[in-house]
Amino acid sequence: MTNLASYPMRFAPNPLASHHSDDRLRLFAGSANVQLAQEIAKYLGMGLGPMVRKTFADGEIYIQVQESIRGCDVYLIQPTCRSVNDHALELLIMIDACRRASARQITAVMPYYGYARADRKTAGRESITAKLMANLIVQSGANRVIAMDLHSAQIQGYFDIPCDHVYGSPVLFDYLRQKQLTDLVVVSPDVGGVARARSFAKKLNDAPLAIIDKRRQGHNVAEVLNVVGDVAGKTAVLVDDMIDTAGTISEAAKLLRKEGARQVYACATHAVFSPPAIERLSSGIFEEVIVTNSIPVPEAHYFPGLKVLSVANLLGETIWRVHEDTSVSSMFR
Repeated sequence: MTNLASYPMRFAPNPLASHHSDDRLRLFAGSANVQLAQEIAKYLGMGLGPMVRKTFADGEIYIQVQESIRGCDVYLIQPTCRSVNDHALELLIMIDACRRASARQITAVMPYYGYARADRKTAGRESITAKLMANLIVQSGANRVIAMDLHSAQIQGYFDIPCDHVYGSPVLFDYLRQKQLTDLVVVSPDVGGVARARSFAKKLNDAPLAIIDKRRQGHNVAEVLNVVGDVAGKTAVLVDDMIDTAGTISEAAKLLRKEGARQVYACATHAVFSPPAIERLSSGIFEEVIVTNSIPVPEAHYFPGLKVLSVANLLGETIWRVHEDTSVSSMFR
């Protein structure tokens, strides 16, 4: 039984989308999240373009566009999620194929931007992979990027081409409002997520804000210390951009319970869900774990209390507005 919800967005389907005469708009999907790409195409009232993807015996990826895209505005939908290296390289090859097929403009639509966590140097002799990925995308021939909930907003500046940064939070807002939760407090699982949590709280009727004070001892290992803010007797909503191993967010939930929170919800755009995330999230410490389908969630990862919301309408509307040269930021006002 699937738990995937195509939650209705505030953005109504563009009435021109299924009738537009501008055949320059073309959508193509990589292999990372075909279902999301199909939903986006449906929102826009069009189909996905034909593309052949093959893998040679040694693992090399082959891409061929099977229709003329000369002079067209091409949108390539590909989150660089697991398997990150294969999907990232596939995106680069797709861009190169479209450039060599004389596309007028190529936009990489990345619902999830992999390699984003290394966005600055925190120690000596390490790579800034978020910048490296941006360089590769630009050099392969992309003219624009549409990204969703980047790990840090500064990554937009790593691109030497326009980058539209879209947030998945409107989908989460609408769902939480529908639940009509009372005595809300929005909680940031770490100091680095305070700006995200503050924005989230403002949209939820200026809900109070709390912060988890923690110190990370290593990659995917977190030590939770204490809560800054009042959570006793309240419904706590933990907000983050992604859930990977769920170590940070589950430890935060345990601390919130200890501090007297009545209910704990987890909200994140990207469901990375690396082991042992499912065991941690399904342990009963959350009333509900709310994520989006920016990354495909395999059936094996579903558990009671998981809610997957679709961002297809939001991304479809973004693509349409970029193509029509209208404002994207106005969608979130």
